[in-house]
Amino acid sequence: MLHPKREKFKIKAVAIATPLPDSTNQWSPRGCERCARGKASVLHKESRTGSWATHQAAHLSAHIQPVGEWRREREERGKDKEAEAVNNWKEMERSHEHKIPCWVYVLFFLHFHSVTVSGAPLKQEPALDNGATVLNHSMHLVHRMENLLTLGNSSDVSLRVQTMNTDEVKVIQAHSLVLTLQSDVFEELLLSRNNSALVLIETSECAAVFDKFVRYLYCGDISLRLDQAISLHRLASKYRVWGLQQGLTQYMTQHLSSDSPTGHVVSWYNYALQIGDTTLRDSCLQYLSWNLSSVLQSGEWGSISEDLLLSLLQRSDLILQSELELYEALEAWINQNQPVSSTIETALRAVRYGMIPPQHLFRLQKHSPLMVKYYEAVRDLLYLAFQFHSASPIQLAKHFDVNCSIFTPRNYLSSSWGSPWIINNPTRDDRSFSFQTQLGPSGHDSSKRVTWNALFSPRWLPLSARSTYTELGAMQPTRTEGGRPRIIVTPATSSPDFAGVSFQKTVIVMAKQQGKVIVRHVYNFHQSTEEAGDFLVDADLQRRASEYLIDSSLYLHVVIKPLYHSLLVARK
Repeated sequence: MLHPKREKFKIKAVAIATPLPDSTNQWSPRGCERCARGKASVLHKESRTGSWATHQAAHLSAHIQPVGEWRREREERGKDKEAEAVNNWKEMERSHEHKIPCWVYVLFFLHFHSVTVSGAPLKQEPALDNGATVLNHSMHLVHRMENLLTLGNSSDVSLRVQTMNTDEVKVIQAHSLVLTLQSDVFEELLLSRNNSALVLIETSECAAVFDKFVRYLYCGDISLRLDQAISLHRLASKYRVWGLQQGLTQYMTQHLSSDSPTGHVVSWYNYALQIGDTTLRDSCLQYLSWNLSSVLQSGEWGSISEDLLLSLLQRSDLILQSELELYEALEAWINQNQPVSSTIETALRAVRYGMIPPQHLFRLQKHSPLMVKYYEAVRDLLYLAFQFHSASPIQLAKHFDVNCSIFTPRNYLSSSWGSPWIINNPTRDDRSFSFQTQLGPSGHDSSKRVTWNALFSPRWLPLSARSTYTELGAMQPTRTEGGRPRIIVTPATSSPDFAGVSFQKTVIVMAKQQGKVIVRHVYNFHQSTEEAGDFLVDADLQRRASEYLIDSSLYLHVVIKPLYHSLLVARK
């Protein structure tokens, strides 16, 4: 036997368990002579009401205890009593004559890191001295755990994963200890089983990735493809492996822009809606809303559900080229999915016809098969849109409620609504540029232009140090040290035509993810504020690899949205 002074961990693991009579590689404290004589610790006795893994761990503690007593005995009596203590330990060891399964060593290893010999938590290792070095061999442990699963050494449970409604069965040799430590669902299943096999019925998608799921329980890492995320998330939720579940939710929110043959964002949204995962649901909905133009051109557009379609049509934060693009995509979706008439009428009435130029409205009336068929369902909206295009906002506000959605623009990327702005080396100095937009979307104002000045500063720009205009209308930036990025958008001139109209300014920040340019953030602010107070508040533009930069440049798109408001109470 190894001397306890030099190999205390091995000694603790040597005399701890005996196999059950049926030789199933399980063990029980019933075969232990010390327990039979009633000399087990109080912790061992109390564990009888606990879980299977806790009971076995407590049983180990009962036999680890003499080591601590032996150490204290040596310190108190001195080296002259060491031989007597060793002999006592040898006598205790001889009461355990059977070999120890290798998985018991794993149990002892995990238990030793969670309790001391008296059952109290181990203290954290104190901070290292200046000259200390950390030896980290954790990857070797992970490799051995993976081999334990792959080879099935000392396995005490067979997981029989049966595909639902088929005879296909996948068998995985596993270890009860690892399963119960990672999942309380597995713990309950193992306590109620009648033999060494545990039958699990799963869908074909979940059964196909079950081996990946079990490997995560042993090794703590997992590799997956986009089409496997939902199945693994289902398994993590079903067996209450919360760390994996949260990791998969984060993976999905970070890979919404990844390319896939048939698209995946819509299916992830539907899954999140089904399980009630609001974080994933809102992330998918935001991605679809902010990148709608690219979604409309993909094969994924035709797969969205009726509820998701109607939800998107109600939103004002959609980012797309124009309202006409949305109508044409809606027509294609209806032709592909053939929904009931009530759904078609509801969807058509959600289109904001006032944002479509009158010449395009005339064309839709005559040449769109969908519009021709359902013209009566939207005739009142088309009539209102033509009135909107023929009158000034002031005259319109006297007779109609102009606060309804038909007169509210979305975030359109066409040139009449705003302009892109690429800022190279954004941390270098202040930048400014000018652009023009239409005064309003109505036909009455479409020929009137408004010039806008935009100023970007990578540092704080206090109100008292606002830039002034020269005779040519160019901004003279004022540089200040410290602070965070700021952007200011103001009209270069004022005009009586602004009566009845206020302007909402939207700054869209682009980014590149998985090789695709997407919308990273959207900032909205009104004419009265002139700037977005939280603009890029979390961005680190100094870092070349910042998620807000594309090739070391800041890609922005400024959108100006005229909002009409009533000057007089609308007629009843």
